[in-house]
Amino acid sequence: MNLPLSKPAGRVRWIVCSLLFAAVVLSYIDRLVLPTLKPELQARYGWSETGYADLAIWFQGAYGLAYVLFGRLVDRVGARIGYAVSVTLWTIGHIAHALFTSTTGMLIARIPMAIGEAGTFPSALAATNEWFPKRERALAIGIFNAGSNVGAIVTPLVVPIIAVTFGWRWAFVATGALTALWIVAWLGFYRRPREHPRVTTEELAWIESEPMEAQRPVKWRTLLRLRQTWAYMAGRFLIDPVWWTFLFWLPDFFNRQYHVKMLDFGPPLVAVYILADVGSVAGGWFSSRLLGRGMSVNRARKTAMFVCALFALPITVAGHVPGMWWAVLLIGLACACHQGFSANVYALPGDLFPRGMAGSVIGLGGLSGAIGGMLMAKFAGVILETLGSYEPIFAVAACAYLVALGVVHLLVPNYTPVEPEQLA
Repeated sequence: MNLPLSKPAGRVRWIVCSLLFAAVVLSYIDRLVLPTLKPELQARYGWSETGYADLAIWFQGAYGLAYVLFGRLVDRVGARIGYAVSVTLWTIGHIAHALFTSTTGMLIARIPMAIGEAGTFPSALAATNEWFPKRERALAIGIFNAGSNVGAIVTPLVVPIIAVTFGWRWAFVATGALTALWIVAWLGFYRRPREHPRVTTEELAWIESEPMEAQRPVKWRTLLRLRQTWAYMAGRFLIDPVWWTFLFWLPDFFNRQYHVKMLDFGPPLVAVYILADVGSVAGGWFSSRLLGRGMSVNRARKTAMFVCALFALPITVAGHVPGMWWAVLLIGLACACHQGFSANVYALPGDLFPRGMAGSVIGLGGLSGAIGGMLMAKFAGVILETLGSYEPIFAVAACAYLVALGVVHLLVPNYTPVEPEQLA
């Protein structure tokens, strides 16, 4: 891989990254409104724990299936159109939550929202593969992936105030309206590097310093016989459920364990997701730094994942610490490790697959992660309904990353890219 010795003066690729970051922020704000309101709506309308778990299960099921479809769609139409379609669908579903009060009704709104949000990461990863060489790709992914934590920080600060001041329905309407502005900015600015009027010659040379593979359709059965595909799918299956659990149940954990009320969710959740934000950027930066020092992609990615997996282990005791802020520290550390680990797992399709087929691989990984998330949601609902304890849930979360790294290493011990003859 022959990269230029110095980075170019152009910064268009980082503007693209900032748009991806903003989209992920909005995505997570919208998906976290319901978990933030959960204790209030559950008390008001009599929701059961298993009923709420069913919301998570069906959301993830629709999300996973649509993830595969969006992966394929993005391969065909590109990140620009794929992302615009995605955001439009999820906004319609998100605002529709204001029409219902039962978990069944919320489910009706949740499904189109899940279908739209499924396009977020396939589109963002496709755009990253177009705009960033491998040396910068994990860092770019870590930056836009940090938007999930910013969204998670903003939501508990803003949504309770909107709900208390104007009513809970306006929390969905007001946050959903923000995405229209993003769609205008995205369609107005985003183009592929060679089509963008603001890209300098030097920046384009930097972006294209790796060989550009011709885009070509690949059959599902071809993808599914590749060990690289299964490595990505297994990684997502094992780690995505942990993150979904944090998203759907952290407000409930603080309410149940420490009697934190809706207006007071802000400080603990903000602290957790600030730590997660640091981890997201640090995980991508760390492997990119190792690559910059001449380390192989295989060793750099796996070293970063191993460090993150080790530091996630203390969450096992998060339910037994003497005070809320100790729990915040341990959960925040685990969230940081998840995001750092994810930044490197998400880089796998771009590292090992031709650019023209990465979206399809990403789609399969999203489906795999959603299936794992559905199983974890069912597990969490049953555990909380019967035992009322988060201890088994945290124990699963603690082990997930080392297991995931072990499986990835077994499947792709040398991180060998897919060769053209394997696609025949």
